[in-house]
Amino acid sequence: MLVRLGRFGCGDELGARLTPAQWMALRFFARANQFSKTPSAFARFHGTTRGTASQTIKSLVSAGFLKRHRAKSDGRRACLELTAAGERVLKSDGLHALEEAIKELPIAGRHILTQCVQELTKQLANRRGAPEFGTCQDCLFFTVGGKKAGYPCYCEYANVALLADELDQLCVDYKSRTAVAAERAE
Repeated sequence: MLVRLGRFGCGDELGARLTPAQWMALRFFARANQFSKTPSAFARFHGTTRGTASQTIKSLVSAGFLKRHRAKSDGRRACLELTAAGERVLKSDGLHALEEAIKELPIAGRHILTQCVQELTKQLANRRGAPEFGTCQDCLFFTVGGKKAGYPCYCEYANVALLADELDQLCVDYKSRTAVAAERAE
């Protein structure tokens, strides 16, 4: 049934004619934070080689859905952003129907589903030796009452202040605060 749910989200019926890997890349770059919008971060997230990830990205750049630029902090690092065409394609993403169906679940069901998906993702990532990925609120490196004046949130790993709209974005440097606490308790 999980596979069937995943197939509903492929978006093939919407005419965009993207592969599942291309959909995954567009979704990833739409949700990734400033440190994670790189080919290598996408490869780690998607659980594939850098070469395969690069080919997926190259096809999306050629199609006009992604644009490549150099990172402001490090000119050697390539970063990727969605173009207006990429944003339009994502509006027709087949996963929106799944999101709507989840919203119709009772609140307790949504909470249980969230916990189960997070736990399954964590377990499978650990078994593969893959990074977990996650967002700031449960990250070991996230602090509130930041170190820089004017910014209430801070990332200790990247040593940067975080803006409110960055807190719900995916991060390649994520380390689960709850997982670290559990490891220390053992």
